Amino acid sequence: MKKILLALLVLVTMLVNMLAMTGCGLLPGNKDDGNGEEEGKVNITFYHTMGANLRDVLDEYIPEFEAMYPNINVIHEQVGGYDDVRDTISTELTVGEQPNIAYCYPDHVALYNVAQAVVVLDDYIDFEGDYTWNLDGTTISNIGLTQAQKDDFIQGYYEEGRQFGDGKMYTLPLSKSTEVLYYNKKVFAENNLTPPTTWDEMEEVCRILKEKYPDSIPLGYDSEANWFITMCEQLDTPYTSATGEHFLFNNAENRAFVKRFKGWFDKDYVTTQEIFGGYTSEIFKETSKPQRSFMSIGSSAGATHQRPAKLEDGSYPFEVGITSIPQIDAANNGKVISQGPSLCILENTNRDEVMASWLFMKFLTTNVAFQADFGIASGYVPVIKSVAQDATYADSLAKANGTTNIAALSAKVCLEQEAFYYTSPAFNGSSAARDQVGSLIQKCFGLSYTSEADLDAQIEAAFKAAVDECKYQTGK
Repeated sequence: MKKILLALLVLVTMLVNMLAMTGCGLLPGNKDDGNGEEEGKVNITFYHTMGANLRDVLDEYIPEFEAMYPNINVIHEQVGGYDDVRDTISTELTVGEQPNIAYCYPDHVALYNVAQAVVVLDDYIDFEGDYTWNLDGTTISNIGLTQAQKDDFIQGYYEEGRQFGDGKMYTLPLSKSTEVLYYNKKVFAENNLTPPTTWDEMEEVCRILKEKYPDSIPLGYDSEANWFITMCEQLDTPYTSATGEHFLFNNAENRAFVKRFKGWFDKDYVTTQEIFGGYTSEIFKETSKPQRSFMSIGSSAGATHQRPAKLEDGSYPFEVGITSIPQIDAANNGKVISQGPSLCILENTNRDEVMASWLFMKFLTTNVAFQADFGIASGYVPVIKSVAQDATYADSLAKANGTTNIAALSAKVCLEQEAFYYTSPAFNGSSAARDQVGSLIQKCFGLSYTSEADLDAQIEAAFKAAVDECKYQTGK
């Protein structure tokens, strides 16, 4: 661990030195490797994780953008997964070869911003007047976001860009996912059950299903970390802070909900991805073995993975229902996590490249047709509300069902709960907190104890150890 901390310090030092040199004009903003760059144009590079189907959508719309701005040339590259994008950029920043735009999660931005490597977007969002290109002296207008464009963003997605403790905007959302509750409509109908809307109702549904199907585990929850963080949001209890003392999750209220859910685990009401050893959709889709589940809380973007295999006659053994996850108080404090890629712009001494990057970011996030086509192809949710009026997207939602068009059903639920989305504070080390609270769920569920007092003491010790580990990993 000390070696990891030392390596991080070395990286931060290199980033700071690099940006200091960049400020003096000593380093180029981007590499010129001849891969797609065009002479006489502003060349910008975009790193992402898109598979072939999404790259096809992007390739369809880039010519439209380049026709709007003929002096801009967009080069894009698929760089593995999200962690690969983060690690590649962290390395390239040290030598001034970073891309202009990148897929990002909040903790990526927090890492890059240790050396102030991410462009603050506020001045571009509120840009008034014209911009004159250094390249050829021509001017452009309509640069910033109109009030209507700002209002069109789903608020919870948009506000993620400000979750860094200083009130500044560093990202715009591209496409999003969340968690939803998948349930077996056939079993629910046979047992006269309705999908639970609160955690109290969830406990009762689990009790009924466990009595009826003794070998079952009624509920599967894929992400232990999401469960913990979402409960903090629903209960309005401390989790982390981007400023001051970062790791705040060791408190009586949080220990109480972990203890409650440990009781569910002990009764075989629930399992999780790490405990089960795989996505809980596997036992949710199960129809032939006694050990199966009838509810699964997982990613909205993974809806097709929750659908059971077809029978020999081509039908499905059951239809999947999808609804919002249970809440503590949906009327006053409904909360579901916001996940999925946002976009950030990396610092660059070439002002034309930064402006071109902003214009491309604006295009991808506000173009209704692109957002609709990208959402349909990806299974992720568009980030602007006006997509619901797009004919293609509206037709997809109209055909939503729990079998052949389950991805659209998931997206429909996500759009209906737009007021519920939250994001957690982001800082360099926020990923450590996420990892630790996920591990905390696993550890506490596995505890053996001799009395209530013994269990309480063990849970309190586990929470303290998790906070200590966060501080150790981050040196804070």
